[in-house]
Amino acid sequence: MTGVALAICLLFDPDTDRAVRKLWSALEADGIRTLLTHTHRRHVPHLSYAVLRTFDEERVAAAVAALPGGPEVDLRFDSVCLFPRGRAALLAASTSALLNRQHAVADAVTRTGADLHWHYRPGRWVPHCSLTTGTGQELLATAARHAFDMLPLEARAVRAALIDSSTGRQLPLGSLP
Repeated sequence: MTGVALAICLLFDPDTDRAVRKLWSALEADGIRTLLTHTHRRHVPHLSYAVLRTFDEERVAAAVAALPGGPEVDLRFDSVCLFPRGRAALLAASTSALLNRQHAVADAVTRTGADLHWHYRPGRWVPHCSLTTGTGQELLATAARHAFDMLPLEARAVRAALIDSSTGRQLPLGSLP
């Protein structure tokens, strides 16, 4: 088992990726830390189905690979969410199809013995694309203003990967769970 976080992520089409990166850059220009400059600086725009605190990477990869592949995921981001500890995110609409897909991933990875972070447990999960990291409260309104300047964002997830959040290393998945 590993003590580093591993995420099962949906990754976006080039247009969506570019739009989120443009937003990250605008926030950074205003002194607001984003995933662009966070930790290893290899973060990519994404939506996480699950974040695991302890896991066996090979078992998790096999469990996710065994899930039936689905079509590309159309998402609509039209809200900004403020989480505790200065985290802001674009909030995606919680469609039943998206919730069902996330539930299947969460179930598959927990059956491997992995410890699923409680924010990603079905019924608690909030589908989002992270923007800020550790931002002081005085800057969150500025972050929200920047986000609302580009919303709504029609997005599409076109691929998936396991991502080691401590290094940014990606293990592409063969299908889209």
